[in-house]
This record gives sequence, structure tokens and C-alpha cells, in this order.
Amino acid sequence: MNLLYSNDRRGEYPPSWYAATATPLEPFAPLKGAQKADVCVIGAGYTGLSAALHLAQAGRDVVLLDAQRVGFGASGRNGGQLGSGQRMEQDALDALMGDAEGAKLWALAEDAKALVKSLIAKHDIDAHLKPGVAWMGSTDAEVRQLHGYTDYLARNYGYNQIETLDRAALQSVCPSPDYRGGMLDMGAAHLHPLNFALGLARACVAAGVRIHERSAVHHIDEGTPATVRTDAGHVEADHVVLACNGYLGGLNRKVAARVMPINNFIVATEPLGERIADVLPRDVAVADSRFVVNYFRLSHDGRLLFGGGESYGYRFPSDIAAKVRKPLSVIFPQLADVKIDYAWGGTLGITMKRLPYLTRPAKNILSASGYSGHGVGTATHAGQLMAHAIQGDGDGFDTMAAMPNTPFPGGPAIRSPLLVLAMSWYSMRDKLGI
Repeated sequence: MNLLYSNDRRGEYPPSWYAATATPLEPFAPLKGAQKADVCVIGAGYTGLSAALHLAQAGRDVVLLDAQRVGFGASGRNGGQLGSGQRMEQDALDALMGDAEGAKLWALAEDAKALVKSLIAKHDIDAHLKPGVAWMGSTDAEVRQLHGYTDYLARNYGYNQIETLDRAALQSVCPSPDYRGGMLDMGAAHLHPLNFALGLARACVAAGVRIHERSAVHHIDEGTPATVRTDAGHVEADHVVLACNGYLGGLNRKVAARVMPINNFIVATEPLGERIADVLPRDVAVADSRFVVNYFRLSHDGRLLFGGGESYGYRFPSDIAAKVRKPLSVIFPQLADVKIDYAWGGTLGITMKRLPYLTRPAKNILSASGYSGHGVGTATHAGQLMAHAIQGDGDGFDTMAAMPNTPFPGGPAIRSPLLVLAMSWYSMRDKLGI
């Protein structure tokens, strides 16, 4: 079964609040016949759009292919949080990589945030960008860990844009009875993810990128040049960029062995009106410390956008709203009667260590994926790093690629069942508070 079509209609965005409120972009024609390019980019999410944009601005001739629509995948469906650091917390990353490499990775993560903000400003993208992401703990141990992490970043990186929140202080940020404290990072931000993707696509077109939607790639003939094949045409290119993330399928076995597709789900409530004060008095995004993270924020029209719950097969659950309402009712029992107007799912890519996987599967093929829920900044930045690497400046790409990424055990046949067992264990721990 193909994840590209398992839960969605061909050539259509999912029925999400994002799709309902996005600034529309006319469809691009499918690829037909033979084309040549300096670079062929496969996947029109943040990674592919950013790679194509930066390559075109550097004078390269770029063809960008997507099996569905621009921003169709995780880039147009996610929680919209632009977080600081890498997906792994910085103290753990420093312990894993050493202080010198850890410092490089922190600097690259700061570059990623700055890149997203600059692209939105430069290209006048209507992404409703706003500052602030809070992390909340539901146990005293989680709160101590978050406060200690705040101190670590201040002490080791001079990062002073985070304030700690005790139980009293968090009431002015997120008065959930489930949370006991946390931290608020005003250097992080949140945005409308689909509008950001569509804005990048407009910038790509202005820079000369040839975009083709509904053009699923089924094979890559490696070589110089490489040939990227779809049902109706092919592209010969000096370089190929794989930017498919959870939708890679069988295009490259090395990448597929290390990037696992999983599904995540989000709902949008009815507009909350005065009830906003009981949920998010400050217009910041929130994520918590559970292994299966709950994350949420306000929409620009006053709804609660709440993400929670995961699944590991091909199909989404039949009632997404019911699945997400369970964690929603734990965090905000006061919203038990709230109406859910939109509910949708999406597929993202995770890795064993929750570190992004950047690699060169062949001499003239680059790949970036496996952002593990941290893709708004990291994916956009990875696209830029691949563009730089193709132009001969591979330092940033190579630093990211040096992070360890081991294959999931057993290949596709057993990795999903193993992941289900692991996630079930951590879910039980979350419920028991251990």
C-alpha cells in the first residue's frame, strides 16, 4: 500500500483547517515528456522547496517534482511550531557528540530559526508568524528537568530567551490542571505551516523553478547525469535531491531503513471566544514532556489547534476527532463540551535517535529527512544546506550528516510492530506518571 494515497485523494489537500484558510495556489501541471535540469528535487515540502529556491537563486536550473501538491505532506499539516535547538535536547546532544560538535549543531539550529523568519519576511509570506513556544511538565520531575535545561542553555550557550515557569506562573500562559510548570522560549515561534509552504512555492516560481505536481517518481537511474522517472516523463539532472521524508517509499533503501513513517493527528475546535482565557491567555504555542507529545496553539481566528495521538500503520483511524479528543480532555477538561470543526492526520518521518538523517546515497544524490516532529525549521534549513553542498560548500550539511543514525531493526516487515510495542510502553509510563 502506498502512503501517498492511503488516506488522501489524489491531487487534493486534506480537509484541514490549514487547507480551509490557506492562500490558494493554482495547481502546477504534471510532468510530461523529457526534461533536463541541473538539479531535480523530489518532494515539494519544506526541504524540497527550500533546496529548489536556494539553488535557483544561485543560478541553477531546477525541476521540482511532487506526487501530490505543494505542501501536501507533513509540511502542510503539522503543528506549526518553530522550535529551538535540534529535536534531541542540547545537553543530551552535547553528551552524544561532544561539546565542540554540539556547539556547531546548536549554531545550525539557531540558523534554522533565523532562516524561516527571514524567508517569511523577504517573500512577504502570510504565515501568521508569532513568537513563543512553551514546554510544560505534568510531574515535578519533568518540571525540574525543564528548569535544569533552561539553566543549561543559559550557562553553556548564553541563550537567555527562555523563562522558567512554576505552577503559579504557568497560569498566565496555559492554565491546564495537568501541568505543574515548565519553560517559555520567546526565541521560538509558531506559524501557519501550509501558508509557509505555499509562500515558498511562489518564491520558487519567481526564481525560475519548474514545479510539477501529481508527478510521482517511481524510479531513479543513478549515474551522471541521473534520470528521475515518473509515469508520464523523466528528468535528466546532474544532481538529485531526495526530500520525501515519510513518503519516500522504495526510492532509496538506505534512507528508508533509517526513516520510519508514522502518523500524527490534529483537530481544530470551534472558535473559543472568551474561553481563550481559560486555555491560552498568552498567544504562544505549547508542547509537553510526554513521550507521545501533545502540542497546541491558537489559530488566528481564535480556535484551539490541538495535536495528539500517533499510529504506525498505513491507515488513519476512522474517527480522528475521537482519537485526539482523549488527550485534549486530559489537558483541558474544561473543554469537554467544545465542538471540533476540523480533524486531520499526516505522515511524518522519525529516526531511531530522533535526529534528522542527512546523507549522500550516491555521489550526486543528497537526501534529508527524519525530522521527528521538529521539521519546520530543520527541514527548511536542510534544504538550504543541500543547496550549499551542491554548490561546493558542504560544511553545514556534513556537520548534520555526522550525527549517528542507525537502521530500524528488521526492516519494514517488523519495525512497525516493534515501534508499536515501544510506543505503547512509553504511553503507559506517561499515564502512570513514571
